[in-house]
Amino acid sequence: MAYLLGMIVGNGNVQRSMNDTTIVIEIPHKKLETEFLKDVGVYVKASITDIRDIIEPLIGTGLKFSQSANVSDISFTKSNEDYLMREIMRYIGHAIGHENVRISPEVFEFTTDERKQFIRGFADVTGYIRRSNYAFSEPMYRVYFEIPQNWNLVIDFCNLLKSVDIPVQNIDWGHPNMRDGNIKKYNQGKKHFWKKEHQIKVWALEFEVIGFAVIHKQEALDYFAERQKVYIEQKGKNPNTVLHRYYWELPKRRKEKPIHPAEDDLDIPQEIRGKHYNSWQDIANDMGYNKDSKC
Repeated sequence: MAYLLGMIVGNGNVQRSMNDTTIVIEIPHKKLETEFLKDVGVYVKASITDIRDIIEPLIGTGLKFSQSANVSDISFTKSNEDYLMREIMRYIGHAIGHENVRISPEVFEFTTDERKQFIRGFADVTGYIRRSNYAFSEPMYRVYFEIPQNWNLVIDFCNLLKSVDIPVQNIDWGHPNMRDGNIKKYNQGKKHFWKKEHQIKVWALEFEVIGFAVIHKQEALDYFAERQKVYIEQKGKNPNTVLHRYYWELPKRRKEKPIHPAEDDLDIPQEIRGKHYNSWQDIANDMGYNKDSKC
């Protein structure tokens, strides 16, 4: 149940009719080939066998599977009065998609293993790991999770990671001070350039305790996490000491950014609208992911 909820919250779409509810979960193909020059679609299709083994006994019906070049869909339909469907709808607050869904406070009361399964389900449909997503220099690789303009879901997920002791390395907010910090795109006439998805980034080695059920993602994670571990150890350092740190435990480095004309845009949550930010950490703190946040 926790794994399924994670998938639905991460990239699910709820279609309600008078009698039935269909839930469609998208597994995007970020690239057509894996890091190891293998077809992503084939890997996702193979992974569906494992996902079926997890979900079908719970839902009591078969999963439908369809695939295009850029996305794989799994879906199932049940009566609105079905107990499982009513529970799912309760957990997701009767949201219809990932644009407005929240992680239920009840999820934070799950056991540690159940919370990890929720995170894994969420990661399978929103998470990516590839060679280009490193910090500073290779092989400081990261897993990153793409979330559309749902600011509260970003904070919910960061706090859920915190509840299983996984620090967030960075959040690339869809905010004008972050995505257009030098006002370059705005001055080119691209006034809404900054309105992109949010990206939560976690060190590859730190995410190994969760992992993926989607095969090609897990293979990439294993490979890049091992390279990261060896690199740090070869420098005579302990990977845990280097990587396992929350932003509030690190020295504050702030590069002053210019005031952006879009800081008061209505798409920015009211609690931070009109404020100027020089770092992703300050946004996270004001939005509710910080040392004192509940998880």
